Amino acid sequence: AFIPEILYPNIKQLQDNYLKIINDPDFQKTFRDLLKNYVGRPTPLYFASNLSRAIGSNIYLKREDLNHTGAHKINNALGQVLLARRLGKTRIIAETGAGQHGVAVATACALFNMPCFIYMGELDTHRQAANVKRIEALGAKVISVRSGSRVLKDAGNEAMRDWIANPADTHYVIGSAIGPHPFPDMVARFQSVISNEIKSQIKADYGIDKPDKVIACIGGGSNAIGAYYSFIEDTAVELIGVEAAGEGVSSGKTAATLSAGTAGIMHGSRTLLLQTPDGQIVEAHSVSAGLDYPAVGPQHAYLKESGRVKYISVTDEQALEAGLMLTRTEGIIPALESAHALAALKKLAFKPEENVIICLSGRGDKDMPAYLKHIQKGGFND
Repeated sequence: AFIPEILYPNIKQLQDNYLKIINDPDFQKTFRDLLKNYVGRPTPLYFASNLSRAIGSNIYLKREDLNHTGAHKINNALGQVLLARRLGKTRIIAETGAGQHGVAVATACALFNMPCFIYMGELDTHRQAANVKRIEALGAKVISVRSGSRVLKDAGNEAMRDWIANPADTHYVIGSAIGPHPFPDMVARFQSVISNEIKSQIKADYGIDKPDKVIACIGGGSNAIGAYYSFIEDTAVELIGVEAAGEGVSSGKTAATLSAGTAGIMHGSRTLLLQTPDGQIVEAHSVSAGLDYPAVGPQHAYLKESGRVKYISVTDEQALEAGLMLTRTEGIIPALESAHALAALKKLAFKPEENVIICLSGRGDKDMPAYLKHIQKGGFND
């Protein structure tokens, strides 16, 4: 945890208490009840027969897009707001890029009648305007961040400054598996419900012992670490992460941190990040607001260096094409973040008998302007 001294009491309080709170039977009962009756879990593990025929392998979609609020983010948002209440916090802040985390946190705060402030880069407030309206409708305040490149990184910076200014009553609900310890581990535990369900569903619903491959998109890495969590010790299951190459890994307009990043410190953790030789952060670029981040969760940096997870990158164009491919073959419009994971189907080779699971982390309503713009430019090749 690489943090300002003023935040040390907050981080120490979390480090000392988060496992005790999360593992408390009463907490688990409340959390699981909310996941079932409020969020709508378990989400289906759907065999995508049309897509499977097109790819030539068995493709299953873990339908996180069917959660209440439309993405996996609600799992962590509810968990952290519950934890904050146990710690006696009365005010919630968060950062958001694509807006799905902001919507999820605003939803949890509306449920528990807590004041909520969502930091969002000014550029993202425009390209994700629908989610801004949803956040405001839920009673939270969206704070537009005009510093830096006006995207997710800058929203995170301002949220951290808010927390430094209000350490006593405020909890910062970090939306991805990033930040100072214990946030990466805490987020991974709340999101592990994804892989726990995959593990039981593929056996119960399809009679398959385990998947051959699990694929997820990577920005900060919360849906991916959730999708991997129950399989990390089982090396028979290949784990694949797909990050955003933007206009190309070497283009200077990329968010491919695991491909182009070097070790450094950002937002409280030591990880891989896009930076100059003298340590200045390089602005990330992706058509996907949720992947437009110049760092990655430290667990993913470790999983890459250890070789346990294979990470690849796909461009904006490839992600848009993959998202529209799913839309046209299965009638499911994916979030642009999830479309990056789907793009792996055209980039990697799969055997006909393999069982491949893709974490469909969110729905694509918020990304329709980008999809339509791509179609109008002559995009999507059947």
